[in-house]
Parts: sequence; C-alpha cells; structure tokens
Amino acid sequence: MTGAPSRLARRGCGVLLHPTSLPSRFGIGDLGKPAYQFADFLAASGHSFWQILPLGPPGYGNSPYQCLSSMAGNPLLISLEALVEEGWLSGADLKGAPLFPENFVDFESVIPFKQRVLRKAAETFAGKTSGTSRAEFEKFCSAREAWLDSFAQFMALKDANGGVSWTQWKRRSDADPRDVHVHKFIQFKFFQQWSALKQYCHARSIEIIGDVPIFVAHDSVDVWANPDLFDLDGDGNPQTVAGVPPDYFSATGQLWGNPLYRWEAMAKDEYSWWIDRVRASFEMADIVRLDHFRGFEKYYAIPGGATTAIHGKWMQGPGADLFHALIKALGTLNIIAEDLGLITPEVEELRERFGFPGMRILQFAFGNDSQADKFKPYNYVSNCVAYTGTHDNDTAVGWFSSEGKGDSTRTQQQVRAERQFAMEYLNSDGREINWDFIRTVLASVANTAIIPMQDILGLGSEARMNLPASIGNNWTWRFQEGQLKTEMGERLRKMTKIYGRWPEKGEKEG
Repeated sequence: MTGAPSRLARRGCGVLLHPTSLPSRFGIGDLGKPAYQFADFLAASGHSFWQILPLGPPGYGNSPYQCLSSMAGNPLLISLEALVEEGWLSGADLKGAPLFPENFVDFESVIPFKQRVLRKAAETFAGKTSGTSRAEFEKFCSAREAWLDSFAQFMALKDANGGVSWTQWKRRSDADPRDVHVHKFIQFKFFQQWSALKQYCHARSIEIIGDVPIFVAHDSVDVWANPDLFDLDGDGNPQTVAGVPPDYFSATGQLWGNPLYRWEAMAKDEYSWWIDRVRASFEMADIVRLDHFRGFEKYYAIPGGATTAIHGKWMQGPGADLFHALIKALGTLNIIAEDLGLITPEVEELRERFGFPGMRILQFAFGNDSQADKFKPYNYVSNCVAYTGTHDNDTAVGWFSSEGKGDSTRTQQQVRAERQFAMEYLNSDGREINWDFIRTVLASVANTAIIPMQDILGLGSEARMNLPASIGNNWTWRFQEGQLKTEMGERLRKMTKIYGRWPEKGEKEG
C-alpha cells in the first residue's frame, strides 16, 4: 500500500505456510510460540517473506476462501496459552481438551473446544470494568467500528440460529448483547496477537504476504450487510455464482459458489466497499496476493443452482477503474496478481498496466498444454513470483510420484511423460525432486521465489493442502514438532546465498 516499495522489487524468497499448519497443543496451528519459532527459522535461513492464506474466520468446508467475513480474523488462530498468561483463562480451563491428532486439523473437535474456551475468556474479560485492557478494547472497537459492529451482530445471530446460513434464519434481529461482546472480544484478541507476531517478523526483516480472494462467501457478513452489492434474488440467494471453466485442476471446471458482484452498483460510490476491504487486508499483511486476478478483467458467471462449472459465460469486470479507485484512496498497492488459468492478452495488459508481478508455477512447466511454456524458467521475467507449487497443487514429491492417481486432467501416460521431462530439464535423478524444484525456482530470474513448507519437508500427497473442486479433507494439513530439521534450514541458507536471495546487508546479518 502506501509507503516504501515492497522488497518484491528485488531478489528475495519466502515460504508458504498457513498458520493453521503449525504445530500446537490444541489441534490447530495458532499464533503462539511455534509461530515465533517459524519466524526465527525464516530469518536464520535467509528468507524475507512468510506467505499465508486468507486469515478470516472460515465458513463452509473450513475453507479460508469461504470466510464469514472478509475483514475479521480467524478465532481458531488465537493462542490459548497466551490467554492463560494474561489471566483471561486458567490452566484448568484447558485441561478438558480432547486428544487432538498432531498431523492434521480435526475441525469437528477443534471448533467446539475453542469456541467454548474463547467464550469463557470473553466472559472473564466482561467482568473487568476498568484498567488498561479495557481501555485497549474500547479503542480497538472504536477504530474498527465500520466492520466490527456488523460482524459481531452477524455472528451473534448466526449462533442464535444454530449456525445455519443467514437466508434460513428465523431470528433476524435483536442479537443478545452478551453474545455480541463475545465476538468483539475474540476479534480484539486475534488482532492483538496477530499484530505482535507481525511486529516480531518485521524486527527480523520478514514481510507477510497475505491473500485476498476476489469473491466472498454467500454465508458471510459481507453479503448479509450489503445485499445490494451482490447478484441476489428476492430471497437473498445467488442468481449467478463464481467459478472457472475446465482447467488444469478439473475437467468439469471449478464451481466455487460465491455470489457475483453487481459491479455497476459498486462503481456508483467509487468502490468504497473494496477500498475498505483492501485497506483492512493491508493492515494484516505487507503484500497481498490478489486471488483470481483474471476475474477483474472478465469473470465467469455460472447460473445459481448449477452442479458443475461447465455451463457459464464470461462477463466484463471492472478492469482498471477499480484499481484507479484503490490507488486514489490508498496509494501504492503492493499486490501479487494470481494470473493462473485461462489468461488473455487483456488480463496481461491490465496486470502490466499497474506493474503487479504475476505468478509462475514450476509444476505447470512440464506438460504439453498450450500454457506450459509460460511456466518454464527460461521464460520467466524478473517481475514475477516463482513457486514450486501453491496451496492448490500437490506437493512436489506427490506430483512426481502420483502416476496420475486421483487426477482427472492427466492420464498415467501423461504423468510419466511429464515426470521424465522434469528429470531431464532439472538434471535430476528424482531422488530429491523437492530440492531440485527448490533449487530451480531459487536460481531463476524471478525477483521472488516462494516454497511451500511441504516441499522443504519433502512430504508426499498426504500433505496436500487443497484439492480444487473437491470436498473433504482439505485445509487440514499440519507439520509436527521435530519435522523441520536444522539441516533443512542450513541447506536453504546456503541456496539463498548462492542464488543472490539473501537479504541485503543491514536488513539481516548472516
């Protein structure tokens, strides 16, 4: 946003790891001690960036891309140990925790446990009528009043209606003030803990790369509080929904189901909702990856009620008008444009017009489709971000050894041909394919290289974060204490220096 240009403009590297994937006592990664240890690992190995997924409260499917709010924080990330240290919980409050698995998030047990304990902390806080904490809370609520009041009302009403989507609510007004307070307190603690972690990263010259999904969930405060901005029918249901036609990931396309915007209504007040949203995103992160950048030029509209994304049509998006409005209101935008999928010259022109770096995924370089050449490192430009893979990809090891299993877009013969070509291109024998991938993106001309944590750990498909167009065990992967070895950091440190990605002198001493 405003301020000094991002370090994306010069050589650097980082790691993609959502905080939910950190080790933790309570079933899901959080903003406690392991998050600070991971920041130390980044600093010691010469990384300048920590890339995360959206930090909002997840809704349908526990997806960070289907959040209940585009501006609130995820309560599940709050460190309970920190609340004990502050006196809002006692050690006894945590003794009834279930025996959580260590290598994945069991949302069905994590969510009710954390909700119960966070409510207890909020009730303890409510009994404190004065003091520094109370003053800080009131200041927080005042500063974020524009979105916090409606979010707390929405969540209190959602709780009162058994958690169902807002279009099915029987009770639609008069939320219990005590429930509203609970949700405001939870947001207060989330932002307090996130701000402390972010400052810790900054002290080690690490910038946070956040993620802004282009669309929001239908079951969200964004749609509930602003129905005139979305293409809804008289009952509040989407008339058209978002997705993409058949692509790398799915032969039937991806049916995301998010309601589409009424861009003409947003333009009337110079995109004020988007300005508020992007401003909030830059409070959480230093740089943001703008998901599905293609949709700002033209977006794919699928009829509401469709079961696949095969039948849809491309519609004109806001284009440059939106970005001019954002720049006018916010200044320089430190944005990464997620320019994957079916990209047209018009999309490339829009991205280049504003100087946003695009994305290059090494896994996509070895196929025989028309876009494969774009992802070969010899075709990279400096103003791009190179990835071994993303949260939507298999891991490097999983991709290399998959034999096409579970992949509807590639036959086994194609997978084997891609694997053979990858070995030849990377001069690899395949035994450490993850490190061959890492070395290649670090050595590339791309200013920025990002490595998913799973590739550093050398994990297979069991560690995949998301399989697009599927419902099930997505967003659950976690690594365990002891998996991240000292020698991995030393190996990264050496590569970071060899390939000119070590932070400049004065930022971080090595």
